[in-house]
Amino acid sequence: MLSYQHAYHTGNFADVQKHLTLCVVTNHLLRKESAITYVDTHAGRGLYPLATKETQRLQEYREGIWPLWQARQRLTDPLLSHWLTMLERAQPVASELTHYPGSPWWLAYSLREQDQLKLFELHPGEHEHLRTQMLPQQAQRVYGDGLAGMCGLVPVATPRLCVLIDPSYERKEEYQEVADTAIYTLAKARHGIVLIWYPLLPAGHHCTLLARLKESGIRKIWRSELQLHAPSEQGRGMYGSGMLVINPPWGIDERLAAAMAHITPLLGGECGYRAEWLVEE
Repeated sequence: MLSYQHAYHTGNFADVQKHLTLCVVTNHLLRKESAITYVDTHAGRGLYPLATKETQRLQEYREGIWPLWQARQRLTDPLLSHWLTMLERAQPVASELTHYPGSPWWLAYSLREQDQLKLFELHPGEHEHLRTQMLPQQAQRVYGDGLAGMCGLVPVATPRLCVLIDPSYERKEEYQEVADTAIYTLAKARHGIVLIWYPLLPAGHHCTLLARLKESGIRKIWRSELQLHAPSEQGRGMYGSGMLVINPPWGIDERLAAAMAHITPLLGGECGYRAEWLVEE
């Protein structure tokens, strides 16, 4: 199935969690000079104008990035302040939130001359949007299956590897496929950092992903979840967002917890955040 288009959900609370986590990881990687290969397995469009009819249909950014943007002058947490400053640079007019960048933009922002970025996108319409984005020369856009493409890339030529896997999970089989891709990748690149996003849905299919990784023998997996509200009684709809970081940077837990302490009150009274080790060495 290729019906999913992230434009309908851009800038929502899940994007906030995902891209803030990505920011922590890339900032850590940039402390060393050695080259990095970044891989985004499900890249999407790259940059999303909030005024498009798709984004305006659901306006999910109003329960995500919008309240943070409105409060940005008084948010003093260093990580959050840095991330929002980066977001300002994605705007044609820095004082106005008119665009929200997807993961290709956040990753491209961190690229140095020695680094590489591989962006996979299988949806033809989304890939066409991605193709028109202004990105650095080191960013390679690939029209194809990101999970298969990831497996074909490893081992990479650079000393370091950072992978973001965030599919739509339109098929429940994707949870198993994502786990298998992460396991294969780390068998070929043991010290690579792999980030995996997953939705919290009443059906609980993400448990398949967690269980497969937990039994895989991978030794360091950190898990965080941002829950916007309680699951609906009807058993439908995403009520939260999860992130896994395999081989996480030291201190990621404390830095994100401090940022989330500022974020959760802005996202509503029911919003909550928790983090723990899924597998600790």
